[in-house]
Amino acid sequence: MAYLCPSLLLTAALLLVLSTPCRSLMPAITKLSPLGETQGRASATFLSMSLLDGATDGGDPPNPRLLVSKGMKAFSAGDVSGSIELFDQAERAAPSLTPYLWQRGLSYYYADRFREGSEQFRTDVRVNPLDVEEIVWDIACLARVDPGAAFPPEGKMSLPPGKKDRRKIMSTVYSLFRGDGATEQALFAAGHDGSTSDEFYSLFYLGLYCECRDETEKAASYMRSATKTKYATGLGAGDYMTSCARIHCKLRGWS
Repeated sequence: MAYLCPSLLLTAALLLVLSTPCRSLMPAITKLSPLGETQGRASATFLSMSLLDGATDGGDPPNPRLLVSKGMKAFSAGDVSGSIELFDQAERAAPSLTPYLWQRGLSYYYADRFREGSEQFRTDVRVNPLDVEEIVWDIACLARVDPGAAFPPEGKMSLPPGKKDRRKIMSTVYSLFRGDGATEQALFAAGHDGSTSDEFYSLFYLGLYCECRDETEKAASYMRSATKTKYATGLGAGDYMTSCARIHCKLRGWS
């Protein structure tokens, strides 16, 4: 493989991050928001992994980008435990990736390893405190650690003072999970007053919310509906979170 200097790698990485509209095109390193916008952690992870690739390509050491990509594919195929092992291997190959392995946090949740999931999401938030989805998934993990406790759980994280998510869907999701005033009905309405991705994400997080509250029938209905949206079956079929919705239904027997 031809040698690329770090400055060229950084430039190429930035151009790819800014120009890529779908997370399926960068499966190993990115996670898009419900509005199709690349979140800040994606850029940081991509830059980090690009430079790491330059250090490991063509040699015996494992390629962390490839390992993360394989882990995501394993998860999407329903092999949750296998995905965790692959993410662990990526971390061992490149310890600096730890706060960017949000995919492993999702796998921990579906492996019922909720404390480890919470730890992963909290580690992620320390480097990206504005990431609403990490905060929401941490709340989900905490709720599943003690399913009999009141919801939302104590010790939940929050955005920095004065900060909020400008996306209507995620700001509503955040408020709902934190118990800050949003209602189930408000999130449902928000999802049906925007794009097809809004519809998917509203139903997906309503399903997760109801599961955390032990409302299994409602959770199943919402999550099944999320997998059948135009976004999940069309433009967003390669979105890692639509795969997450499908795996959620498969593991719960809701398919």
